[in-house]
Amino acid sequence: MEATGAPRTLLVAVTGRDRPGVTSALFGALAGADITRLSRFPVTSLELDLSGADDAARLRQALVAEAAAGGFDIAVQPAGLHRRAKRLVVLDVDSTLIQAEVIELLAERAGQGPEVAKVTEAAMRGELDFEASLRQRVALLAGLSADAVDDVRRAVTLTPGARTLVRTLKRLDHEVGIVSGGFTQVTDSLVGDLGLDYAAANTLEIVDGRLTGRLVGPVVDRAGKAAALERFAAAARVPLSQTVAIGDGANDLDMLTRAGLGVAFNAKPVVREAAQVSLNVRYLDAILFLLGITREEVEAADAEAGFDPGGP
Repeated sequence: MEATGAPRTLLVAVTGRDRPGVTSALFGALAGADITRLSRFPVTSLELDLSGADDAARLRQALVAEAAAGGFDIAVQPAGLHRRAKRLVVLDVDSTLIQAEVIELLAERAGQGPEVAKVTEAAMRGELDFEASLRQRVALLAGLSADAVDDVRRAVTLTPGARTLVRTLKRLDHEVGIVSGGFTQVTDSLVGDLGLDYAAANTLEIVDGRLTGRLVGPVVDRAGKAAALERFAAAARVPLSQTVAIGDGANDLDMLTRAGLGVAFNAKPVVREAAQVSLNVRYLDAILFLLGITREEVEAADAEAGFDPGGP
């Protein structure tokens, strides 16, 4: 049971490899903090519990220079029992849960790759309205065979650490959902494969085995992602303060700022600047350490699932 009284702030530092200068820089910046090592692999993660601090935003700002110089990522969060309570974790899909943009994979098969990629990049930077840009890109797919959509679904590759992230969260009684500006023709299979609890995405219209270039139903855009987060939280009976949202593009900004903890994962600059936490390592399961989950807990989830990390 955590003692009450003096305000406390928790710092989690994550780095891609264990550089000697990282730990010393943190010791210098946070003299007197209690330090616990959460992991050595796949990244080095340190949890620093600083008593007597009550302004997480100010502390994070003060540590930005240290983080940039040391090449590590930081997350400053209030400490307390709530941090290990049941949580809802919601992820963006394209370039977050998976390693590609599905619409660009479809565009390549439709011979529209460069045109669609150009619009996608501008939309991710926040330079174009997402719904308008999505409809513009989908229109370029008109006539593409539904078989090509199936090919793309089978070709989708998860981001390293995605299965570990979901498996560990589920073992610890968290619920996990996805929200995507992509398409249900791909996300539905992810839900089944990973055992996800919630999902929201757009749906491509297919008539007579071919894409029409239109969407079915309302578009899941920036506001739609935030609304989905709130809907999932209500269904899970989890307050928004106990939600975690993870994404990389401007379309994720409302969701990231609405959640109790918003994590920019290898994100565009505009997203890194707005999110509470920015993580720039390639392993999605490094997010577990931001939540105070240890490597031992990750390995326990692996063992329970019969997963052998040393196997083929």
